[in-house]
Amino acid sequence: MGEWYRRARESRLPWLLFYSGLTIELLMVIVDKSNYVNPIEGQLFRVTFLLFFLKLCLTDYSLREWAVIAVLEAVAFVSYRTTGGNDLIRLVTFAAACRNMPLKPMLKYTFYVTLAGCALIILLSVTGIYGEISLTQNYGHAAPEETAYIGEEAPEETRFTLGMGHPNALSCMFLMLVVLGVYIWFAHMKWYTYLFLMLLNVGVYFLTKSRTGMMIVTVFLAGGCLLHYCRILRDKAFIYAGGLLVLIVSLAFSVDAAACAQRVRDARWNAFFYCNPRDNEHIVLLERIDRMMSGRIISLTDAESNEGTIETWSLFSEPNHMNYYFDMGWVKLFYRYGIVPGALYIAALSVFLWKLYRRRDACGLLVYVILTIYTVIEAHLISVYLGRNFLLMMMACCLTEKDSSTR
Repeated sequence: MGEWYRRARESRLPWLLFYSGLTIELLMVIVDKSNYVNPIEGQLFRVTFLLFFLKLCLTDYSLREWAVIAVLEAVAFVSYRTTGGNDLIRLVTFAAACRNMPLKPMLKYTFYVTLAGCALIILLSVTGIYGEISLTQNYGHAAPEETAYIGEEAPEETRFTLGMGHPNALSCMFLMLVVLGVYIWFAHMKWYTYLFLMLLNVGVYFLTKSRTGMMIVTVFLAGGCLLHYCRILRDKAFIYAGGLLVLIVSLAFSVDAAACAQRVRDARWNAFFYCNPRDNEHIVLLERIDRMMSGRIISLTDAESNEGTIETWSLFSEPNHMNYYFDMGWVKLFYRYGIVPGALYIAALSVFLWKLYRRRDACGLLVYVILTIYTVIEAHLISVYLGRNFLLMMMACCLTEKDSSTR
């Protein structure tokens, strides 16, 4: 048995198991972005877990490392028993299975499969075969003073989805492909490549009217171009310290928003009906920021129990938290999975940032910063779909690597 195990570890079997699981996860992301409802999604999650678990069993870890994995799996199991969702068990198993899997080939595979899937969805939509090309509805950009407070219906708009169900989904997938592609080919990027991607970004904005996606891609491309041509910045410790500051500010703002959401709603109401927000400058500032975020803070108070506000957070979440959706990603992390798993994820992000500094991976830092900011507003990365979060793949490969680099 020992000889068979050694041969299995040294064969192509671990590679085959891992990429089989990753392929299924990526295809589920594509299906989720289309109009098709996957009837066997739960069964496929079990299949990918089994594949990653078998890969993990064929992976070389020290006794101490196995102990860390066991502790994380125990926390994930507590989450499963508390919420009924096995998301964290799958996540921990996937992350641990990433050892010995070269990062760049994995990211290239993720990029090509995602790009091909998105292209197929768009092609089917524009040819009229499957999927709606546009969506007409109220997108929530009208201020309540112009609609709900005076009994008026919010105006509807028509925006392009190109088969992805919602304009923001199209914008989001474009953003993810741009960020992933630039990271993979950062060393070969030229100024005209950044210009071409910026023109595509403008085109996607005209289709979707997604201001968040457009601004995030613009900042990312500007940062990538700056790091590419100002190489001296790549080794400076202060830019990595800036990454930590971005994480802290993003988390602090998200916690503050979850704690003050009801007061923000009340302040907006009072400002309209009484010409006075009847609250302090802090809440007034949050209300102004919320207007720029299309009401994402106030939306936390839309449900009867104010789902997502800090009062609804708990150590390991609750079953009903797995089925309620809103946009703010960091808030969703703590609401959906609990404070303890959320804190462990933040700790992993902090260690990952330290690894980026040790390796002087400036483009990795840029990806880290951009996705940290994006997660304040959108919850794309906080999902049951492991294939959505390629930052998780970067973290997993970096944190499970041996002394040799994965770059």
